[in-house]
Amino acid sequence: MTSLLQSIPAALPEELVETLCRAEHVRIERIVSRGHASPPDFWYDQEWHEFVLLVSGRARLAFADGRPPLDLAPGDWLDIRARERHRVAWTDPDQDTVWLAVHYR
Repeated sequence: MTSLLQSIPAALPEELVETLCRAEHVRIERIVSRGHASPPDFWYDQEWHEFVLLVSGRARLAFADGRPPLDLAPGDWLDIRARERHRVAWTDPDQDTVWLAVHYR
């Protein structure tokens, strides 16, 4: 057994993305952010759907369609459809923000 909240490096110069499990039509990742955000003009435009659960920390997601940014707290989740352009606008710089991301077709 392993915990999503353990084995997080003390220094985190880049967002940490780890694949926990993968199969033909699914990939499960742990993502750890600490003040990380997407570059200013960068948008994720993924071929797969992505279910995201915020396990700890705080984050803000922005969407290219102009809807207001979405603030996330522990326990919040959303399902991002394939090709739904989005970006990480902010993560808390003072604590680890741990995400569970499930990419699926």
